Amino acid sequence: MSETLNFDEGPERRALRAAVADLGQKYGQRYFLEQARTGGDTNQLWAEAGKLGFLGVNLPDEYGGGGGGLGELALVLEELGAAGCPLLMMIVSPAICGTILARFGTDEQRTRWLPGLADGSITMAFAITEPDAGSNSHNISTVARRPAGLDGKGGNGSGGGGWRLDGRKVWISGVDLADAILVVAKLADGPKGTLRPALFVVPTDSPGVQAQPIPTEIVSPERQFTVFFDDVILPDDALVGHPDAGIAQLFAGLNPERVMAAAYALGVSRLAMAKATEYARTRTVWSTPIGAHQGLAHPLAACQVEIELAGLMIQKAAWLIDQGQDEAAGAAANTAKYAAAEAAVRTVDQAIQTHGGNGLAQEYGVGALLAMSRVSRIAPVSREMILSFIAQHRLKLPRSY
Repeated sequence: MSETLNFDEGPERRALRAAVADLGQKYGQRYFLEQARTGGDTNQLWAEAGKLGFLGVNLPDEYGGGGGGLGELALVLEELGAAGCPLLMMIVSPAICGTILARFGTDEQRTRWLPGLADGSITMAFAITEPDAGSNSHNISTVARRPAGLDGKGGNGSGGGGWRLDGRKVWISGVDLADAILVVAKLADGPKGTLRPALFVVPTDSPGVQAQPIPTEIVSPERQFTVFFDDVILPDDALVGHPDAGIAQLFAGLNPERVMAAAYALGVSRLAMAKATEYARTRTVWSTPIGAHQGLAHPLAACQVEIELAGLMIQKAAWLIDQGQDEAAGAAANTAKYAAAEAAVRTVDQAIQTHGGNGLAQEYGVGALLAMSRVSRIAPVSREMILSFIAQHRLKLPRSY
């Protein structure tokens, strides 16, 4: 038997789970939903999570992080979600942006951004999706140029350096809370119809950056935005990594994104299951708890099976990423995201059914999970695109798109 196959998380991860669960329960779903419905924010929870070291648990310790891996960060988001506080920006700021900067950023970029990402004092958004380039990233039109007359420091001069950024992004999370945005653009000198991406750190207060909120039906204090980049002038050091390595850098962030999206969905599933089983144990009809009826017990048990399986797939995908096995991690991360999203949709639906009419009452907090769980099938990658990826890369079937 291989000694590397071990499903015991160990004392450190168990202690981390317990500590994060305590923090989540301190705030709870009531706090989260109140902030969402009153136009508030979760800055207080975010700051406390950062102070306790939870937000940067995956980042290098020399930059203020915990020195752990994506497995630990996914655990943090899962436990907060299970307590009713799924912080969407954890997927973006420490997971996508933090991972890319830690792996590919210069020493100056790491020193500038990573300590703040780790302790929560800096939040970074991530911008890739465009109106005409959702799943098809080759259609990205946001462009970065090397204009003449820039001095490489973001001002006019004769050095010929710097960058000029133009374009539009949609469905960008948390721009109102972010200090900067990690923007995926295509380089102007790339061949037409091909994706030559490059990543730029753009402070949100840069001239030419504007954000417009997108009204949604999702009950969450973390909002979505359309972001416009109109002749945004950036210094040379806004570019992350090498301009010819953009694809590798991009997927170094997208695989963690899928795992974290899965952890988000798993936390929501566990919250819905806890509410459903509590109600099924205590709600009686004709002197019998409704959970004694197989018509409710069996669907809930089936959902629990899906939750357990999704959790195992998240562990595998995070482990592969932490081991640097990027190619194998791609299929595992997509599989984890698919499994967790399906578990979330079915568990939330069954939780509402278990509550009957009370499932739509704000008092029980179950109906609020409906759109939150349903979006897991869509973002950050749709279930259909995941199935196409698995069919092509794991089943070796002809590409369908």
